[in-house]
Amino acid sequence: MNIKQLTSNNNMPAKSKATNSKSKITNKQKEAAEAEIREKQKPVDYDTKEYPVEVIVQKYMEGREDDTNELFIPDYQREKAWKEKDQSKFIESVLLGLPIPYIFVADIYDEENDLGRLEIVDGTQRIRSLYEFSNNELTLVGLEKLKKLNNFTFADLPLARQRRFNRSTIRMIQLTEKADEETRRDMFERINTGSILLNDMEKRRGIQRGPFLDFIDELSKDSKFRELCPFSEALIRRKEPQEFVLRFFAYLNNYQNFESRVDIFLNSYLEKNNKDDNFDPHKIQAEFESMLDFVEKYLPYGFRKGKNYKSVPRIRFEAISVGIALALRKRKNLKPKSMDWLNSPEFKKHTTSDASNSRPKVIGRIEYVRDQLLSK
Repeated sequence: MNIKQLTSNNNMPAKSKATNSKSKITNKQKEAAEAEIREKQKPVDYDTKEYPVEVIVQKYMEGREDDTNELFIPDYQREKAWKEKDQSKFIESVLLGLPIPYIFVADIYDEENDLGRLEIVDGTQRIRSLYEFSNNELTLVGLEKLKKLNNFTFADLPLARQRRFNRSTIRMIQLTEKADEETRRDMFERINTGSILLNDMEKRRGIQRGPFLDFIDELSKDSKFRELCPFSEALIRRKEPQEFVLRFFAYLNNYQNFESRVDIFLNSYLEKNNKDDNFDPHKIQAEFESMLDFVEKYLPYGFRKGKNYKSVPRIRFEAISVGIALALRKRKNLKPKSMDWLNSPEFKKHTTSDASNSRPKVIGRIEYVRDQLLSK
């Protein structure tokens, strides 16, 4: 081959592999694939809003104690993840007037008790940071651009700067009430896929394998459990059922020793039981199933708050399941006089979505359920 031929061949447009090889996908398969795309596409109506920081904090703060705040954190969101340095960096961005990523919220329609609430789909850590800084619960640390503001709280800022901070605006994408729960959860998962880290249960499955974790895994597949405590496909993929079962046993057998970190508390309990070759799976399973039988018999909506609720917050499950199991240990053939306390303001206060995991609150909500069931 001479130089002219070689040059000529190299200048020829390369045919793609797909062009050279005959496609194995038939027209019928293509049509079926296109039909599936159209079927699975969900029209999501939304509006773009822009609110001052002061308004966002107010919408999140007012009604938080009784779980009626307009901006609220749903059960599928992560617990507080940002450390003070992360929060401080975000506040620094707001003070500098830098572009802030959109916060995604969804208008929630509740047939039984519609309050026009907005579920935070993505932006929980940012809203928590704004709230904590505005309420002097966050001290700025590790700032690199505004170094002289390190060790400042909101109250330390001059009044004029406080007002300008409160007037800073944050943009929101607000999904209408047409976006169902599956859509919202799926959106949250997809938004966070790029940077998402393994959650605690996924980490445990990687580094704390053992007979007790395998046992937890089996119990989490119990059909009655899944019916009384439903999970979306997204949460099942993130091992949330296993997380719930582990929390049930850890709190049931050790809640009085809880301190403040849920992850450390659960990891320690799991590690101890994985090493215990003498644990009796039949006895443990029987206690789990007795608790589920009680819920099935006396709670018409299972662990859910009501008929139209499709999910169960972690702390609600912990309080009810562990409280019932403790009561059954005291009185095996327990027949409650009334279950009206489930709708009481006191129980709601114990189990609001933002209730902290301090030792007194963990003990308080578990023993409240136990004591209500055992009261005569």
